[in-house]
Amino acid sequence: MSPAASASSDPVLLRVHDGIAWITLNRPDRLNAFAGTMRDDLHDAIDRAAASPDVRVLVITGAGRGFCTGADVEVMSDLLSRGDDATFETLVQAGMRVVQRLRTVEQPVIAAVNGPAAGAGASLALACDFRVASERATIGLTFNRIGLHPDWGATWTLPRLVGAGRAAELVMSGRMVEAREAERMGLFERVVAEDWFEDEVKKLAKELAAKPPLALRLAKRTLAASLDSDLDAMLAAEREQQMRCFRSADAKEGITAFNEKRKPVFRGE
Repeated sequence: MSPAASASSDPVLLRVHDGIAWITLNRPDRLNAFAGTMRDDLHDAIDRAAASPDVRVLVITGAGRGFCTGADVEVMSDLLSRGDDATFETLVQAGMRVVQRLRTVEQPVIAAVNGPAAGAGASLALACDFRVASERATIGLTFNRIGLHPDWGATWTLPRLVGAGRAAELVMSGRMVEAREAERMGLFERVVAEDWFEDEVKKLAKELAAKPPLALRLAKRTLAASLDSDLDAMLAAEREQQMRCFRSADAKEGITAFNEKRKPVFRGE
């Protein structure tokens, strides 16, 4: 989302501005396919952004005309020709760590899907809290096109987003899905005209950054827990988190601002 992204040689860029961490995959000449240390660099960028007290929202996107097309096939070919199973497994584990870190990030994480998201790139987008896509974006679990299995958590995230039957169809066909169809089936939460895409992502990120951080953090945690919990457990969790929010300075500010008919200023306290 930054014009300076492709001007840098760093494969992953991190820029923080106005409470928003912009993380950009930066191999535009390869549609941001993963190679070298990119997986670890992405993990480190997420980790640094999440640990910063100044960051309220994370946005992950790609430089140039692609989001991320997964593993660089040239790298895979080299590993295969050398029979280097150990390095390949190390790369798979590095992807696992990225997804595990995304699950523990307390701030909202937006995938800004500006172009093709394929293979591990699609899995990365699915691992974020939600996805905003350009109308020219596409997404696909294309792993079996080169004889590989889905990874980066796709077999966990995908059925929860689209259902078991649709997930099976997408994984087994390996097809790329156009933006509007992806929106209809629940892969993308919002599709935006290409000319307005960057502005819309910035607008959404700024809106989230202005929200009460504690309320968003606790809601994200509770929603994640709901995937493996029953109703009684979630009612108890809601009560506990609601009381934490009620006692917070942000709740006092929000209620006071509402009564005074002004915009609240939340400080995460």
